[in-house]
Amino acid sequence: MTESIYDLVIVGGGPIGLACAIEAEKKKLKYLIIEKGAIVNSIFNYPLYMTFFSTAERLEIGGIPFNCLAPKPGRQEALEYYRNIHRYFKFNINLFEKVTDILKNQDIFKITTDKHKYESKNVIMATGFYDIPIEMNVFGEHLSKVRHYYKEAHEYAFRKVLVVGANNSSVDAALECWRKGAEVTMVIRKNEINNRVKYWVKPDIENRIAEGSIKAYFESNITEIREDEVEILTPNGKITIENDFVLALTGYKPDLNFLEKIGIQLSDDELKIPVYNPETMETNVEGLFLAGVVCGGMQTHKWFIENSRIHASMIVDYLSSK
Repeated sequence: MTESIYDLVIVGGGPIGLACAIEAEKKKLKYLIIEKGAIVNSIFNYPLYMTFFSTAERLEIGGIPFNCLAPKPGRQEALEYYRNIHRYFKFNINLFEKVTDILKNQDIFKITTDKHKYESKNVIMATGFYDIPIEMNVFGEHLSKVRHYYKEAHEYAFRKVLVVGANNSSVDAALECWRKGAEVTMVIRKNEINNRVKYWVKPDIENRIAEGSIKAYFESNITEIREDEVEILTPNGKITIENDFVLALTGYKPDLNFLEKIGIQLSDDELKIPVYNPETMETNVEGLFLAGVVCGGMQTHKWFIENSRIHASMIVDYLSSK
């Protein structure tokens, strides 16, 4: 057990977790960030050539300018920016350390990780949502050819690739794979490409589908995945197509089971939204706060960096006022 008690432990070293630490430093709070992977681990795991929807200034934290030559920053620029943020603030952060349990004993939280134990008066969960893929729950989903994360297109060049979904990640993967020589098919549950797809990309995918370069089955679902083929239920009945890889980019969700384990109540509907005070971000557990996209439960499209940076000051200002 550590010898001293922290004012604040921040679980998650993404942009919002770092923003919370910046606010804690301003208020002279004794804090620690615990991150299970690399700094801004989720961004590190994004596709190599991913471009943000937001402009650079909307990704800024701590009042430090994010200089970017392109109209929209990419993954590499973001990683460089947040590394420089750490160089500037010199955060008290433990990387590659996973929190396994948080238990409140009277007024003190006891935080257990896979390496150490800590004590803190308050805890912020800023754990994001990128760790747990939303599965399709179909036979064959766990074959090695099925991927829930996409990094780059080279591996799929000249292969038959099926992309599931019509969101930003699915559309980016479909276009990149097609341009690298893959034979791309998309399976889309709805009857159109998602309206939240980046506005400069949406016409591109729609035109590729219209001209037949990329085959798309709308209002359709995968029913079975086999080693060299996939079965799809379409409005015209079941079909079977040859297939080498399935990119099941069906979205991700927060670790809701862990939130419940540490005492946070979730809504009893399919959205699983955690209970918290929107003015302070404090959950039903006194001293335990949420920051960032984890607040949205299954509504992972609701919160992102630019509109949840404010959570950091809301929480720390409230702690200071107490």
